[in-house]
Amino acid sequence: MTKFRPCIDLHAGEVKQIVGGTLQEDSSELTTNHVSPFPSSHFAELYKQHDLKGGHVIMLGPGNEKAAKEALAAWPKKLQIGGGIHERNAAQWIELGAEKVIITSYIFPLGRFDVYRLHAILKALDCDKRKLVIDLSCRKQGNEWIIATDKWQTLTNLKLNRTTFRIFETACSEFLVHAADNEGLQNGIDEDLVKNLAECTNLPVTYAGGATTIEDLDKVKWLSDGKVDLTIGSALDIFGGQGVKFQDCVKWNKDWAAGS
Repeated sequence: MTKFRPCIDLHAGEVKQIVGGTLQEDSSELTTNHVSPFPSSHFAELYKQHDLKGGHVIMLGPGNEKAAKEALAAWPKKLQIGGGIHERNAAQWIELGAEKVIITSYIFPLGRFDVYRLHAILKALDCDKRKLVIDLSCRKQGNEWIIATDKWQTLTNLKLNRTTFRIFETACSEFLVHAADNEGLQNGIDEDLVKNLAECTNLPVTYAGGATTIEDLDKVKWLSDGKVDLTIGSALDIFGGQGVKFQDCVKWNKDWAAGS
């Protein structure tokens, strides 16, 4: 059943909420919605307090390793880590306390899927697909979604469809999908993408991008028949937002666990 999934987005060592489409090497173009005065560990401890499992810690560029380690140390084996993950450090992040590692750009060098890199990461994880999440974040082109990497600025050679999910399902335990064109804008979720995700895979999948109210959890549940989870970022009050109260998300998950 659809659940709220928490997040900790890190940029330059700080917890931030940004507009995804503006994330580039040139930080002068970056649009930031919120910079938290609290460290990453504060949010990990908050999620631990409310038993919000399956949250993802995303390192958006360099300079975030220290903050990421602090978050994982605050709630070991309950958070996922992504951003700059490859076969040389994947196992290390598991040892540092990540439940799972999230990969995306590394398996798409120059925008093309490299199956050998995927196999190398799996090998580094002792071929345990339960430790791996594949990020298939995307941008919409016409009536299709194209997987986007490198801070969502590079369109790859793969469309987000049933065939693509079948390729990756044998190598991972779940998926994370940001709608990059909606990320951080608080202008509503991509409803068609949510429905597409539910139709294309039976593995757990978390959607992120554009959520504005607590009712978006109801909407995702209805659109996906309860198969897709939702991350809420910029609209959340703990990240400076005004649209969604964190405690309402906690209540949603408690109600879900109680079967209501």
